[in-house]
Parts: sequence; structure tokens; C-alpha cells
Amino acid sequence: MLTDLEKNAIRDHYQNIGKNLPNFRPRAAQREMIAAVANAFSRTLVREEGGEAPKREGESIAVIEGPTGVGKSLAYLLAGGIMAQTRGKRLIVSSATVALQEQLVDRDLPFLVEKSGLELTFALAKGRGRYLCPYKLYQLTQGSAQQSLLGFEAPAALWDTKPKKEELDTLRTLADEFAARRYNGDRDAWPEKIDDGLWLRITNDRHGCLKAACPNRAECPFYLARDVLETVDVVVANHDLLLSDISMGGGVILPAPENSFYCIDEAHHLPKKALSQFAAEHSWNTAAWSLEKLPQITGKIAAVTDKAELANLADEAAVSLLDSLHEWQFHLAEEPEMSIRPSHGEASHSETNSDFNRKNSEPTWLWQDGKIPEGLELLVSNTAVAAKSLLKHTYGLNDALSAARRDKEQDSVLIDRLSSEFGLFTARIEQISAVWDLFATVPAEGEAPLAKWITRRIDDKNDYIFNASPISSANHLANSLWRRAAGAVLTSATLQSLGNFNLLLRQTGLVWLPETTTLALQSPFDFEAQGELYLPPVHASPKDPAAHTAAIVEWLPKLISAEEAIGTLVLFSSRKQMQDVALRLPDTYLPLLLIQGELPKAVLLQRHDEALQSGKASIIFGLDSFAEGLDLPGEACVQVIIAKLPFSMPDNPIEKTQNRWIEQRGGNPFIEITVPEASIKLVQAVGRLIRTEQDYGRVTILDNRVKTQRYGQQLLACLPPFKRIG
Repeated sequence: MLTDLEKNAIRDHYQNIGKNLPNFRPRAAQREMIAAVANAFSRTLVREEGGEAPKREGESIAVIEGPTGVGKSLAYLLAGGIMAQTRGKRLIVSSATVALQEQLVDRDLPFLVEKSGLELTFALAKGRGRYLCPYKLYQLTQGSAQQSLLGFEAPAALWDTKPKKEELDTLRTLADEFAARRYNGDRDAWPEKIDDGLWLRITNDRHGCLKAACPNRAECPFYLARDVLETVDVVVANHDLLLSDISMGGGVILPAPENSFYCIDEAHHLPKKALSQFAAEHSWNTAAWSLEKLPQITGKIAAVTDKAELANLADEAAVSLLDSLHEWQFHLAEEPEMSIRPSHGEASHSETNSDFNRKNSEPTWLWQDGKIPEGLELLVSNTAVAAKSLLKHTYGLNDALSAARRDKEQDSVLIDRLSSEFGLFTARIEQISAVWDLFATVPAEGEAPLAKWITRRIDDKNDYIFNASPISSANHLANSLWRRAAGAVLTSATLQSLGNFNLLLRQTGLVWLPETTTLALQSPFDFEAQGELYLPPVHASPKDPAAHTAAIVEWLPKLISAEEAIGTLVLFSSRKQMQDVALRLPDTYLPLLLIQGELPKAVLLQRHDEALQSGKASIIFGLDSFAEGLDLPGEACVQVIIAKLPFSMPDNPIEKTQNRWIEQRGGNPFIEITVPEASIKLVQAVGRLIRTEQDYGRVTILDNRVKTQRYGQQLLACLPPFKRIG
């Protein structure tokens, strides 16, 4: 329950914004959201001293849909910041995009502190991979004379190919600038693009990290950044980092869930982000290379730790795992699903993968319903057992190195070098073991299957990628996050599908926490006065792509004036259709077109703005990613044209496995998943039109299924109440 102190603090600081900002207009929906956030966090359960952790049922969790214009970030930062301070928690704000992270840190939080008078400290959290490791960098930039004086050779694991001169030059420049404190070690702060492969050699990874024993610990960018996180009120992160922390047990990179209030913005992205985090994959080539090289380093570890027997056990497990991988190579070479499909799409004889493989150049063998194919049960089991055994012995060797480092008589420089190098192997072995643990898992009767598939990568090295993933992240999120968090708010402009929150609650596992609050805020915009919805008589069905493309080409010149200096956004579901339409438009329209993918997004938007400023029309052709997060207020977007309803086809192994499971339980995946997800995407696309109270314009949908199909009426019912024409 909210205390009087909390109520007064929230009211007073909110009123301060109005006093300090002449044009600030308090909005009813914003005040409603502030109250909802504060009330949710006030219901957090406190663990009694010496007692068990309280069982959480969602009482301190709120799901809030806040349309554009509500002022969501100010609402959750104000209420969440005050509640975190009064309840002794940290406020962790997580977003799906870098753009929103930067907006929160560079604009929203400084604005709140300045205008409200609320003393709130904050910092941006990034994963280890965004920071360089000084120890690795100095290793790779030492002269050969220095290395021989120290008594060891160059770290082979850090260079699996001979370094190029330009790579060494870049590393030396980085090292010089970092040592001189002109560069802080954050990848995003370096003014030039650093090649991914090169950055990987110097980045901070948890397995190779020497932690407190590192001679460069005092200047480590990652630890310096993490130390700051322990001192601030608000930590701004992204979904990937949040989920990575949760998958490691929580409290590893970010503050522990039990001590945190979460504000998860752009929350509609969370379920799929979580799926990718809880999935696992490994490459056959990388695994084989690591296993072949492993004895070289285990022998060195045995020499300095006196753990020859443990090193031998690790080597034996590596040999056993390598034998299993070679056996897999034999089976995969014989497997019809792994054969290269003709590019012109001849029919495949496979019942499970033909469509998927025809659409993808990389052959993929999807195990139907996640079941191990007949005759491969023993090989799966052997591979999983060998991987698990190797991981156990690898951890043992890591512990032995840590113990040896504590022994002052040992050569600490050599041990540190081995620890850093061995970290690469530990990370890869952990990855391999995670994959085979999932491959060997057989869910209980009635439980959702796992998606399991193998992809053949056809290039100069010819590789196989082993993949496994849950088909839903709900269980992981419910147990690892929601039941542990002190409180959480999930928000976005679009969280409902088909008029309710059911899809999101199912996908996030909140459906199992019955006391979770849901709230749909009203938009501050007068949609009926500001916008129109036009459904022209398009007779061609999108199920006939050629006819539908021709219809779009026919309609666009009728809808868009080439003379009027306004912005139009045309959204497509298919890159091919977008390009076909662009090629077939009348010549007068071609100079007006700006096509996603042909220019960087920032450049495209700048050209769009320049065209309008010079009194010309400008037309943006975009795909799904332009249907969300694109902010084009005023004349920059007076018309949104949607070529086709945004249905996504189940064309990846996880979706295909999920859909079969729904069908086997008597459900209809199109009704349960495809239509609700299309509803969210359509609302987002339509949301590009009205961004402020002064905006106006028209949305046009060139897909006749909104009129002819029953689900079309459901989709239309969820759109803003524009004036309907046509």
C-alpha cells in the first residue's frame, strides 16, 4: 500500500514539472499510469527475517498499454524512481532498442531530474561484450621480445589465423589510446567501426575473465561500469542484457531481481527476445577445432596445477565427444534433408521440411515434434553425456587454476595467461553442452516439445549448425523473473491484440500469475477528427501475388499526388513486392521514392525531410521494421498506405514446431497466434500516422481481406476510431 510520504512525493515532483515547464500539460492518462506503477510497486511482498521467500502471484506486476502521446517514460521513471528510493530497491528500465536506451539516458532522465527536482542518479548498463579486456588487449599488443622474456608463447587461442597488419595496427592504436585514458574501452565510444572478428579477440568474456586476480582489474572498463551500477537509483538496460542476466541466475550483471523494480518498455518484444536467449546452438567446425586443440592447453594447465588426472579425464571426454561429432558428420552426409536443393525450387520428398528448405538456401533438418529420429537415440545420448562430462572436467580445471593462483609460489603471469586462454574453450564447451542437453531432453507427456534442428551451411568450409530451443519462453520468464522480481511494469504503445492482453500474458507466462494487473490507457488524440481510414475496392487478393502487385501499382498514383509536398509511408510485408512495385510505378514517381535498404535509415529520413523542406513530395517504401518506432510527425507523414495485412508465415523451425503442437492439441495456430500477432503489427503500422495532437492524415489498406474475411473485421475493430471512408 502506498504511504502518505510516497503519495506526496509523487504529487509534488509531478507538479514541479508543470511549474518549471511553461507548455507542460498534465494528461489524465499519464496520471493514471503514474498511479498504476506506484500502486503495483507498493504491493511488493517483503521477506520476513529468517523466513522463506514470499510466493508471488503477480500482485506487484502491472501490464500497461500506453498509446503514443501518453508520456509513458516520464510516468514510469517518476513513479518507479520514487518507489525504488522509498522501498530500498533499484529501478531497472529495459528497452528493446538502442534508440530508446539513448533517449532515456540522454533526454528523459535528465529532463525528469531537472524539471521535477527529483534527485535521481542513473547509468546505462551494457553487456561484457561492449567493453574491451585490457589484459587481452595488452597480450596481443606486446612485442615478441616481451613475450619471450615472460616465458610463454603468443596466445594461440586468441589468433586462429595469422593476424593482418591492419588488425595489429588497430589493436596498437586502441591500446595506446586506452593506456593514455583518451579512450574508455567502450566499443560504442570508439569513433571508427571495429571489425566484429577483431573485437571478439579483445572483448571481455566471463569465462576468460580473471576477475579480482586480474592485474588490470583497476582499469577494467566492464568492472568500472558495473561498480557504477551498484551506486545509482536507475539502471537503463536492454532486453538482451536483462535476459542474459536472468539466464545466469540473476544479479550477475544487473542488481538481483529480489532487489529490483523493473520497467520493461517495448514489452511486446520480450517473448521473442527471451526465446533467442534460452535457445542454444553450436557449429560442428568450431566444436571440432576446439576439441582438437584442447589437449594443448590442458597439458599446460596440468603442469602448473598438478592435476594431470583431471586433465586426462577432460582429454578423454573431448575425444569421446569428437568421436560422436564425427559419427554425426557421417549420418548428416547420408541424410536426405541435408542435401542441396535445386535453386529453382523443385518439389522435395520431405513431408516436414520441403517448404522451409525450398525457401532457404541452407538445407535444414527439422526433427518433427522435437522427437529424436529413430535409430539416433543412442548417438544423441552419447553426445550429450560426453559434452556434460567434458564441461564438468573443464570447470574442475578452471577451479584448479584459481587455486593455483592463490598459491603465491606459482608463476601468476603464466597462470593468468592460461586462465584467459582457457576461458575461450570453457565458453565453447558450455555452448556445446547446452545444445546437447536440450537435444537429449524428452519433455513429459502433455508438455510442450522443444524445437530441434540441424542446418547445413554451404560455403568454402561447409559446416553444420546444431540448434535447439523451447517453443515458448513463458515458463522461463515466469520462474526466473516474475516470481523473483520485487515488482515489474510491462508497457508499450501496443500490447493488446484483438482487444485483449491474452496473447502477451500467455507468451510471457504472466497468465500463471493471476494477480497481475492489466490496464489499457486512452489515447490523448482525437482520431475521428484527425484521421481517416480508407478501404478502396481492391479486387485482387494477396494470395495471388502477381495480381495484387499489379493492383498496388494501379492504386498508388490514385492515392499519392506527385505534386503535393507531403510525406507518404507505404508499408510492405514482402521485399520482392516492394521492389516490383517501385520498378513499375510511372516515371514521375521514381524521383520521389526512398526505399528501405537502399540507404541507411538515418540518411533516408534526412533525404525525406530535405525533400519536404524544398517543397517536394516524398514517398518512403518500407518493410516491417518501418512499421514500428518510426516517428514522422506533421507533414512528414500525412498518409500511411498498407499494401498487405502483416501476417507472418511460420517459416522458422520454432514456429513450425509450435504450430504443430497447437494443432495436436486441437487448436488452430492461425487463430491463436497468426491473427493476434497480425493485429499488433497492424495497430503499430497505423500508429505511424498520428504522432501529435496537431497531426492529421489518412490510412489506406490495399488488402481486401479486411472486408471479405471474418478476422478482417476483428482487425479493423482494434484500429483507432478514424472516420471511415470508402
